[in-house]
Amino acid sequence: MLQNAHKSEVESGEVSFALVDSRTNPAWHSFANKVFDSDSDVSVQDIMEGAKLSNWNVRLEDVAPAFPAHNFITDSYLVVRDNPNKQNATDVLSVVGSRYKVVQNEELFSFAENLHDGNPNVKVDSAGSLKQGRIVYGSWSLPNELILDPQGANDKTSLYLIVWTSHDGSVAVQAAITPVRVRCQNTLNLAMKQAKQSFKIRHTQTAEGKILAAREALGMSVAYFDEFSKQAETLYQREITDKKFSEIINAIYPKPEKDKKGALKKWENKVILLDELYHNSKTNENIKGTAWGALNAFTERLDYFRTARKGNGESLAAGASGFDPVLTAEKNKIKKAILELTA
Repeated sequence: MLQNAHKSEVESGEVSFALVDSRTNPAWHSFANKVFDSDSDVSVQDIMEGAKLSNWNVRLEDVAPAFPAHNFITDSYLVVRDNPNKQNATDVLSVVGSRYKVVQNEELFSFAENLHDGNPNVKVDSAGSLKQGRIVYGSWSLPNELILDPQGANDKTSLYLIVWTSHDGSVAVQAAITPVRVRCQNTLNLAMKQAKQSFKIRHTQTAEGKILAAREALGMSVAYFDEFSKQAETLYQREITDKKFSEIINAIYPKPEKDKKGALKKWENKVILLDELYHNSKTNENIKGTAWGALNAFTERLDYFRTARKGNGESLAAGASGFDPVLTAEKNKIKKAILELTA
């Protein structure tokens, strides 16, 4: 099974990814097996079928019968699925212990639908799988919208609900609220002190009975987005000079003292790119000169231009989608630094 740079599943040139109207969606919407028109009534079933996520029949199979000559000290099970691209083919996704509980893709998406309790203004937006089916995710656009300086910069940020899980035990069932800046489609999933952004269910638990707890934890976006909006407004109101932006770069990414493994050249390239994104990118032309513009230059670099960990592109789609914890932590570190440096 081939994979592309984003690590979405690819089989015979078809990508396990679907979305609604690629012209207006977040950064991970750069390719798709199925694109639905934004004016059409797209159901969860439609987007799951478009992303090849339906009817996987994920299940556990005992490992022991395959190795009759071995004595298994602990119970081990294969996590298997029906291959969505090849009839009568089965994929082994992982080996897990006896406490592992299978979550079907249909259960994950039903969990997300129950979170918004049938709100007609919440629309399913995208779905896909990564790492050859070991990670599955979906996103929903929420009606919340932030507009900074409506009569001037008119800078918009929309809100998305994302859910994801793994079929190998590496990731719990999770839901999160993720702001996305419309102009450049940067994910701005930043931590807020007073409002939770995410909710997790371990794979040793079931999603049943967790809806109310998840709704309370997420606050269905209202508390989180209110606090996010206040910080965005604060950053937008803080004017900065070109000199200050250079100081911000050097504070967040200090110049290496030693040129080990090309560190100096990598740093120079990073500085040049950040400077270009801040001063000359069309996505930043209406907000440069502000701390908000500085933050978005940094997040745009991370979402579009960073080098993936391990050099293999494995985390790129997850990062742009808003569920890479390492990337989220880096964005929060940057936000904190910019708030402090521009106070």
